[in-house]
Amino acid sequence: MGETNESRLEQARREVSPRKLEKQMALASASCTVFGREGYTRASVDALAAEAGVSTRTLYNHFPGGKAQLFRTVVTWTSSEVRDAQLAILRSVLDPGRPPHPDDLERDLVSLARGFVGLMTDYPNHFALVRHIHAEADHVPPEVLRAWHEAGPEPVGRAVTEAMAHLAEAGLLDVHGDAALAAGHFTALTSHTIVQFTHYGVLPLPQEKTDRLITGGVAAFLRAYASSGAGR
Repeated sequence: MGETNESRLEQARREVSPRKLEKQMALASASCTVFGREGYTRASVDALAAEAGVSTRTLYNHFPGGKAQLFRTVVTWTSSEVRDAQLAILRSVLDPGRPPHPDDLERDLVSLARGFVGLMTDYPNHFALVRHIHAEADHVPPEVLRAWHEAGPEPVGRAVTEAMAHLAEAGLLDVHGDAALAAGHFTALTSHTIVQFTHYGVLPLPQEKTDRLITGGVAAFLRAYASSGAGR
């Protein structure tokens, strides 16, 4: 198996002095704003250095790989933050040790979807990066795309899949033998719908419409996956 993002970060903590690591994170934080505004292709090294208040030489001293290395660092960092927030929401709403009462399943799934959607407001720079990644996928280095998937979408996808499997084991859902597909349908019908309408939070919807899309998406999901014995 190859290195994971977590192992790379741990290696950096061991090999880089605290002062240098702090400087690198400051550069990454400033660059997040530029990448979120300009995207990967249009962002220049000069603009990245200027946003951080350093020279291009200083930037290359810390990130010898230049723009690609810096973008990878930013994407991995912000994806890890959002991933942790998503997993915390998932654990708080769907505790595998305490499955919801059948009458509360729809309410809890709506709460989960609202929590995921709300992160677009809490982490606007990250979702601006993701919007650019999708728009510029043919220009973003493959290793950066891989790092992004490893840091955020993949572990969150696995966790939602496990949650759907637990709900099936509790007799609340019938995932038809494919919990991963059920998880994909849940996110597609709820948070991904909001993502498409808002362009990753750039054009927020009225709260009433957001609520209607989420509750409608959950209802559609349950029409397809609710167990016959789940009280629906």
